[in-house]
Amino acid sequence: MAETDSPARAARPSFGSNMRSRSYLQEHQQYRPPQQDGHQGIDSIVEGMQSTKIEPSKSFTKYNGVPSPKSPPKIIDSGLSHTLSHTNCQPAPGTHSDRLIATIIYKTRAPRAKITEIPPDRTPSPVTSPSRAIPPNLAPVRTLSNFPLEPPPPDPEPLDHLYGSYISPLCLTSFLHLINSLPARQGSEILTSSHRCLDNPEHPSIVELTFSPSPDPAYVTLDDLRKHELIYRFEREWNVDVILQQDTVLRRYPRLVCFDMDSTLIEQEVIDLIAASIGVEAEVSAITARAMNGELDFSSSFKERVKLLKGSSGDIFTQLRTVIKPTKGVADLIRALKRMGVKTAVFSGGFIPLTQWLADQLGIDYAYANTIEADPATNLLTGEVIGAIVNAERKRDLMLEIAAKEKIPLEQVVAVGDGANDLLMMNASGLGVAWNAKPLVQMEAKARLNGDSLLELLHVFGFTEEEVQTLIG
Repeated sequence: MAETDSPARAARPSFGSNMRSRSYLQEHQQYRPPQQDGHQGIDSIVEGMQSTKIEPSKSFTKYNGVPSPKSPPKIIDSGLSHTLSHTNCQPAPGTHSDRLIATIIYKTRAPRAKITEIPPDRTPSPVTSPSRAIPPNLAPVRTLSNFPLEPPPPDPEPLDHLYGSYISPLCLTSFLHLINSLPARQGSEILTSSHRCLDNPEHPSIVELTFSPSPDPAYVTLDDLRKHELIYRFEREWNVDVILQQDTVLRRYPRLVCFDMDSTLIEQEVIDLIAASIGVEAEVSAITARAMNGELDFSSSFKERVKLLKGSSGDIFTQLRTVIKPTKGVADLIRALKRMGVKTAVFSGGFIPLTQWLADQLGIDYAYANTIEADPATNLLTGEVIGAIVNAERKRDLMLEIAAKEKIPLEQVVAVGDGANDLLMMNASGLGVAWNAKPLVQMEAKARLNGDSLLELLHVFGFTEEEVQTLIG
């Protein structure tokens, strides 16, 4: 039987180069054996490398720590960092927002320059022969009342001269530690905070901090916190003013701002200008000293000073217009407030001719001051006051009357002054601001500003420098 040749075996199918693409293999994975342990086979590795172009490595230059102007070193951060929190969100049902606003303003009126060089050592050379003399401060005393039982506490070291005449990150960190040291409400969440630089982000002089939750009012109320020794010490250390406010929707939207005039809207005291013009400075100073010693109240001292003007020309108020110097930033502040629709008023313990003239110049809506009688025949002042004297009680009542007339709640009323006769008005308002005021007034006021421009008041409302420029533009 003839031997027949066996049929030729068919060639094994294979993928062509145009078929061995990565996408093709991924679309036909059902034809591939399953991989064990999650490892890739050699085919997958080879197939993945076919679409990869291998380029020769670039020349590598060792970095020796000195940047090259042609190819400076670069640090590329491609990551994102985001924390999901609800600090500034709508509070949960059945709860309310509990945020405290702290506006920190650097005192540009008296900045302390940063020390860049260590002064030379000027310590005197030691004495060759020791002296047995007792220093004066260690000499014994005969009376116990003259002996200092305890030395006074040292004033805190000014820190802004070390870190710069602005609000440094260390300044903010110090204040965060201060607030964090105060007890929070029982059961409340941990303290969270955020900040906004209201002017220059690199070297800010005005920063707004938001804290949540507020310190426990059972431990310290907001009014007590404003007077807390820790706050005063922080202000002295960092040369700043700290304005604390509860964060409410009305904080940014005042509707009535009332000002004192002397040393607030203007830099001078009108009574001193008049006294200097007629040569009675010594007499006025003596009456002022008696008032400061508690011998005279404001109304009595004012009447005593007005009597000194008897016989002066009634044109003296017109003559003083040329020497009146408005406080820096006042004109822009009034312009911004009017653009916001805010009503403004000035209450002066001085005289209505100058007060009304200043109000007309600045565009202030209400002006109240004292009226001094003048003889219509000779136009000479008689030294008598007509009507009620604008004292502390009168200023407060006028503010309340205007607020009621304009239907403005007191929470949206701001009062600004510098003297003790402004405290009643400031305490009755939603926010009382002591402007470069006496120490007693700064202690009692809800807020204090010790800058050189009254325009800083807008930052207390939470406006940035960009927003302020928009308002005054």
